[in-house]
Amino acid sequence: MKKIIFLLLLPLLSKSQQDDAAFIKKISNEILQNGQAYQQLKYLTKNIGGRLAGSPSYNKAAQWGLETFKKVGADNAFLQECLVPHWIRGKGDYAYLISEKSKNKKALSMTAIGNSIGSKKEITAPLIFIENYADLEAKREEVKGKIVYYNAAFNATNIRTFKSYGETGTYRVNGPSRAAKYGAVGVVIRSLTEGTDNVPHTGTLHYNDSFPTIPAIAIGLEDADFIAANAKNEHWKISMKTHGKMLPDTINHNVIAELKGTEFPDEYITVGGHLDSWDLCEGAHDDGAGVVQTIEILRTFKALGYQPKHTIRFVLFANEENGTRGGAKYAEEAKAKNEKHIFALESDAGGFTPRGFTFGMSKEKLEKVQEWLSLLKPYGTESLEAGGGGADIGALAKLLGTPVAGFIPDSQRYFDIHHATTDTFESVNKRELLLGAVNMAALIYLVDKYGL
Repeated sequence: MKKIIFLLLLPLLSKSQQDDAAFIKKISNEILQNGQAYQQLKYLTKNIGGRLAGSPSYNKAAQWGLETFKKVGADNAFLQECLVPHWIRGKGDYAYLISEKSKNKKALSMTAIGNSIGSKKEITAPLIFIENYADLEAKREEVKGKIVYYNAAFNATNIRTFKSYGETGTYRVNGPSRAAKYGAVGVVIRSLTEGTDNVPHTGTLHYNDSFPTIPAIAIGLEDADFIAANAKNEHWKISMKTHGKMLPDTINHNVIAELKGTEFPDEYITVGGHLDSWDLCEGAHDDGAGVVQTIEILRTFKALGYQPKHTIRFVLFANEENGTRGGAKYAEEAKAKNEKHIFALESDAGGFTPRGFTFGMSKEKLEKVQEWLSLLKPYGTESLEAGGGGADIGALAKLLGTPVAGFIPDSQRYFDIHHATTDTFESVNKRELLLGAVNMAALIYLVDKYGL
């Protein structure tokens, strides 16, 4: 039935559009019938696992990526060296909530926030309940010597959950230093999720060098809800101990493969995802999905005998999670070599059902891209709209003015598992993962054929 509908639609399209629709259908058939992304993701997550920047497991993943690119037929594949931060979590972290009335002690489901400095010894101090930064300012005289608890929750009315993440992410990224400014000795945040379990979610923070580097942890939502529900009627202390440590920067690599352009070999289209993940999870959706989708696009183009006009680069970026050094290095080297980058696409929003793409480019270029919607719509793309690209290709946009785009799958479940132990291979659906690669490959094909 679907084939019949597809054939009936063809006469409504121009000859060029018919050719494009037919080739995109070939892309889809190849990926959905013969795609290797799911099996590759299983290997990456189960055989290598967490891949934090600077770790031995990241280096193992980079070698796997290089070998896999070669196996699927890259014209060229190589490693690009970059210096990355080297944070280690350590072992034995804990936190307890202690009632000052009953002296009862409740173990909290917690994780240290990435790049945080450990407490060195156990810290026990009164908890001060803070709703937001305005509340912090109002209570700034009360903060000294206490552990600040930020109760900033996701705004449930936002349909696009990345908006909620952006609104509350500041409490993880900047909250510790803002609390330290007023003399706090530690910080606890409500995990950046709307999940229904008590699993804590990590992520990175940025210390402000003007203030002390205090330990910081995130707690699960059940524990967060318990604190919020009893905050007005209870006085607590928190005892916590963490072991995080920053070691000297170390060497990691971006993993890069190429299909050489036949007409414009010195003009580049980039597509990629980030190879690193947090240490405590398998990093299946964040961003194993983007990694294997990137590899799958290369495999599919080779399988179909597609010879691009422009050189297409397939990049597995290093250190997106706690530094974005890989993306910065890629852009810096491109600028130093005076390379012309006409487009860059990133997949870093999970392996869920495709919904569309967002773009960071001129109005005129976006209007051109939007003419392709009818070609992408059969495969799940609902919108092509302004909104930017992604963290790893942001430096290309900034340094070279490259038009960029981000692949947008359905986001409703993403933050249930984001940066948590639950981001595992089992949380990825094969069909959804492959459909993402279909849509990405189709967009790359159209940009390559028509330019921007």
